[in-house]
Amino acid sequence: MKPIWIVDDDQSIRFVLEKALLREDLPTRSFTNPREVLQALESGDEESGPQILVSDIRMPGGSGLDLLTKVKEMHPGLPVIIMTAFSDLDSAVSAFQGGAFEYLPKPFDLPKAIELIRRAVEESQREEVAEERMAAAPEMLGQAPAMQDVFRAIGRLSQSNVTVMITGESGSGKELVARALHKHSPRAGGPFVAINTAAIPKDLLESELFGHERGAFTGAQTMRRGRFEQADGGTLFLDEIGDMPFDLQTRLLRVLSDGHFYRVGGHNAVKANVRVIAATHQDLEQRVKEGVFREDLFHRLNVIRLRLPALRERLDDIPMLARHFLQQCARQLGVEPKRISDPALSRLGTFGFPGNVRQLENICHWLTVMAPAQLIEPKDLPPEVGTAPAETPPPRAPSPAVAPPHAASPDDAGRTVAATPQVQASTSAGQDSWESGLEAEALELLASGRHDVWEALIRRFESKLILTALANTRGRRIEAALKLGIGRNTITRKIQELGLE
Repeated sequence: MKPIWIVDDDQSIRFVLEKALLREDLPTRSFTNPREVLQALESGDEESGPQILVSDIRMPGGSGLDLLTKVKEMHPGLPVIIMTAFSDLDSAVSAFQGGAFEYLPKPFDLPKAIELIRRAVEESQREEVAEERMAAAPEMLGQAPAMQDVFRAIGRLSQSNVTVMITGESGSGKELVARALHKHSPRAGGPFVAINTAAIPKDLLESELFGHERGAFTGAQTMRRGRFEQADGGTLFLDEIGDMPFDLQTRLLRVLSDGHFYRVGGHNAVKANVRVIAATHQDLEQRVKEGVFREDLFHRLNVIRLRLPALRERLDDIPMLARHFLQQCARQLGVEPKRISDPALSRLGTFGFPGNVRQLENICHWLTVMAPAQLIEPKDLPPEVGTAPAETPPPRAPSPAVAPPHAASPDDAGRTVAATPQVQASTSAGQDSWESGLEAEALELLASGRHDVWEALIRRFESKLILTALANTRGRRIEAALKLGIGRNTITRKIQELGLE
C-alpha cells in the first residue's frame, strides 16, 4: 500500500500522526516543508508516491495552499487533507476551491483525524479502481444484461451492411449505438453522418438530405451536396425518423430501394453508396396505423431492430456512467474531476431518469459546476433527483426556541441534523403557532397580487436562519455551515447573496 505523506514543521504533530497511523497499519512518510514534498514527487516513481497527502497550511518552507495547487497539477486525483488552526478557517474554505478533500482543524481529536484519513484512503482506492475500469472501458458503457444484449447485437452486425432500426426513449444513447455500428462495420473507414429529421424544418429537410442545384430556389447560389452524398462510402444516421414528413418518406424509400436520388432542382440521378441506420423513440407500427408513416418504408427500415433499454432498466450501470461523465465534464471545463460517494450513487439509483443517459450526463455537468466540495454527497444532488423538499419556509425568522418542522429530521446523508437545546425544547404548540403565522403571512402576500412570494419568504427565512446559526457559533462560518447541514461554500455564497456581510 502506498504511504500517507504528512507535511508539518511541528515535530510533535508528525510524531502523533505517524504513531496513530502505524497502529492502523497505514504506512507513512513525513516532511517538514512543501519544498521537500515537491522534490520527492518529481524524483519518485508512481508506486512510491503518496496515497494521501496531509499538509499544514502555514510552514516556514512555504504555504500548504500553494503546495495543494502544485500537487493537484501533478496528481489531480490525489486526495489532500489540509490541517489548519481555527484562525485559518477562511483559508481552509479556499482550500476546497483548490480541490482539497477535507480540512482538519487544530488542535484535532486524534480518533476523528484517523477516521478522516481512513475515509480519504478508501475514497482514493475506490477512485483508482474506477479509473482502471474507465481506462479499459469501450466507447459505450454498460454492465447490465440489457446493455450486454445490445453489445452482442453490435458484434453480430459488425461485418454486415444491413439496414438497422434503433428504438428507445429520448436520451437513451441511440446515436452512440449507431456510431458503434459504424465503427465496427466494413464501412468504418468512411464518413459517419448524422441528421435529426425532427430538428430541421420541413421545407429545408429535403435539401439537407439530398442537396440542391444552383438556382433551385431563392438563395441557392451554389450547388450543395446533401447528407446522402456526404455519407458516400460510409453510414448515414437518420435520427427521429418517425417525424419525417410523409412526402419525403417516398423519396427516402426510393433511395433505399435502388440507391439513386435527385438533388432538389436536379435532373440527373445521383448514386449513393450509403448504409442507413434509423432511430426513433416513437411506436412506428402505431404511426403506420395512423397513416402518418409509410408501411413500405417501415418494412424497408425494419430489417434489424435494436431496442435500447431506458436507464431505469439498467440501474447497475449508473455508478460507472456517473464517474465517466464526471471525468468527461471535468476535462471539458478544465477542472479537477469530482468524486461521488456511495450514498449519492444510491440516491441516483432511486431516481427514474425520464431523460435517460442524457439526463444523467446533464446532472454530472451540473454537479461539476455546482457541488461545493470535491466529494459529492446526497445533499449536493440537484432537487429533481429526489431530495425531499423542505416544508414551506416561515415568513418570519423563527426564534431560537422554535424549531422549523424539518430541523431535527435526517439530512440527505442520513445523519440527524444537530439541534440546539432550545430547539429540542420547542413544543408542538410553538410549532403550530409558527405554521399558523406562516399561513397568515403567505395568504396576505398572495392576496396582494405579488408574484415573488416564494422568493420573498425564502430570503427572510434563510437570512434569519443563517444569522441565528452564526450567533450560536460566535461568527464561525464553517461551524455554522456544519450545524445547518449545508456546504461551506454554500453558506459563504448565501451570506453574499443575502447581504449579510
